This record gives sequence, C-alpha cells and structure tokens, in this order.
Amino acid sequence: MIEKKRIEKNSEKPIQRYRFIIQLIFALICIWIGVEFSFFVKSLEVGDTNFISTRPAGVEAFLPISSLMSVYYFLLTGDIHAAHPAGFFIFLAIVGVSFVVGKSFCSWICPIGLLSEVVGDFGEKFYKKIFKRRVKLPGYLDYPLRSLKYLLLAFFVYSIFFSMTTAALKYFLDSSYNKISDIKMYYFFAEISQFSLIVISILFFLSIYIRYFWCRYLCPYGALLGLISFLSPTKIKRNVSKCVDCALCAKACPSFIKVDKVVTVRSDECTSCYNCIDVCPVANTLDVNTKVVEKKVSKKSLIFVIVLIYVGITSIGIFTGNWQSNISSQEYIELHQNRNSFGHPRSSSEIEELNNISEPGE
Repeated sequence: MIEKKRIEKNSEKPIQRYRFIIQLIFALICIWIGVEFSFFVKSLEVGDTNFISTRPAGVEAFLPISSLMSVYYFLLTGDIHAAHPAGFFIFLAIVGVSFVVGKSFCSWICPIGLLSEVVGDFGEKFYKKIFKRRVKLPGYLDYPLRSLKYLLLAFFVYSIFFSMTTAALKYFLDSSYNKISDIKMYYFFAEISQFSLIVISILFFLSIYIRYFWCRYLCPYGALLGLISFLSPTKIKRNVSKCVDCALCAKACPSFIKVDKVVTVRSDECTSCYNCIDVCPVANTLDVNTKVVEKKVSKKSLIFVIVLIYVGITSIGIFTGNWQSNISSQEYIELHQNRNSFGHPRSSSEIEELNNISEPGE
C-alpha cells in the first residue's frame, strides 16, 4: 500500500500587495522628479539665474549610459565625476540590489517594470478570454529575441570598456553633450517626433500582447542585471519531496520559468517577484534560500533588504556631497540656449580622435 504524502497547507501570506506598494512609491518618486525637472527646464527658458528652479538630481536614474561611464571612470581614476554624480550612486544601488537579491530591481523598484506589469496584466485578462491561456512566443522566436538585449549590452560594454581610454572618458564626461544630456532627454519626450511616437506606440501595443516585451527582449539594463543575478547568493528553491506537482508556480511566473521542473531557480529572467512562492499551496515547498545563512529567508525580510540596499547606497551619495551636479545655473542657461548644437561622437574617426587625447601631464 502506497503511503500518501502528508500535505501541510501553505499559510504564509502573499507579499504581492507589499511589492505593489513599493513599486508605486518609487513610481510616484519618479513622477515627482519628472515634474520638478520640467519646472527646472522651464525656468532655464526664462534665462535668468534669479529664477532657476531646483534641479532634482534623481533624474540621473534615466541616464544609464552616462552613469556606466562614470562608474568605469571611477574604477580607472578613483574619482567620482562631478557632472552627474547621482547617476554613479544610483547605478551602484541598482547593481547592489540585483547582486544580493537577484534581478529584484526590475520587479520591485523600476518604474518601467511597473508599467510593463500593468500593461501585461491588462493584456493577459483580455487574451485569456480569447485564447483561454497566456500568450507566449514559441521558443524559436523567444530565444533569438531575448538575445537582442544582450547584443545591445555587449555594444555598450565594448564601446565604453574596450574602446575608450581614460582621457576619452573624461573628455566625454566633461563635454557639453553629457552635461546637457538630461535636458536633451526631456525635449526628446516633450517635443517627440512622429517617428519616435510610432516606435513607442508599437512597443506599447506589443507589450499588451506579449508580456514584458521591452524588458524581456530589448532592455540592456535588464540584460546586465540578469547576468549579475547569477552571482546572487539568494535563490528560490523547490523541495522536491514536498512538491505535489500542481504546476501553479509555473503558471504564476510572469517570466514563464518552469519553476515546477527545477530544484533551484537559476534564470536571467527571474525578477524575484515571488509570485511562484505566493501561489504554492504546500508549506515549505518553495522558499527563498541564501548561501550566506544556509536556511530559509522570510519574504518580508527581503523587502527590507531590497529597499535598504537601494536607499542606503543612494544615501551615501547624498550625505557625502556627491549627489548634486557641479554645473552652475549660469552654465546651465548657456548650455540650454545652445542645446541643439551639441552632439555626441558617432563616427569611428571621432571616437579614435577622443582616444588619442593625451592624459593630463603627458
């Protein structure tokens, strides 16, 4: 006679409500930064230093390439570049969160991640009524498309880490283009072209049909954090002896990971949203474990860790005086007035010219 498994019901409360609250808080902070920055740009249009609004340094979160260059410059020189120093700490905070708790930045803090979820939820509700299931691209399309974000990441890594000298980095970070890149980004959206609007609209509608289209296939930030997540000591683990093979975890996973088929979830697409753990009906079957303490980690404690790491690292920048840009109000006015005349090096000859710049004192 075969002995049946003794099933203990999972009584641990889901944390998706907490996750949504944290996502919403960070999204509201981003909206607040955007509104403040728009006031700042509008004040520059007046052209009077007496009427310049405060520039919110948090806008550097939307300058990832400049931030990556600042990090590399710091590794080479030990100096934090003063043009957009907040970006340096925001980048480190994002990487730090992902190193400790997997690719959690994407599903807990990133405003684009929240937008993708909302759009994806709407799409799933709509298409489930038609197809009776979630829409997923077949493997022969999914895998090649997923490689696109890694190709974009490889391009940026090669262009910065392998193609630029220390002098070229400094030249670029000191350039008028870099200093005004935040304002140029603002006008890109404020005066968006028809072509850009069409591209964004296509991405939006694709995200309704294919969940996380941008995040899954095109976001180089997501590619970087996915690679870093492999080094994270925090992993979701499945207790095979307790598992009842209901596959609810796989059905709940927004990234289509087959959680029910593995012992340890090791995937560059896992964003540590913990949907799979929340829906698991059996106690102590799916848990978060860490190599640091070699035991189950409370989901609620991970909420604290994620927020603490991000806020902690960015706070270091604030309290050490490495947060606000050193660009004066007068210089910002002059840069703003000439913003259309600044461009970044595009041709190989221009990049080579930058790389041939000698270091100070040489």
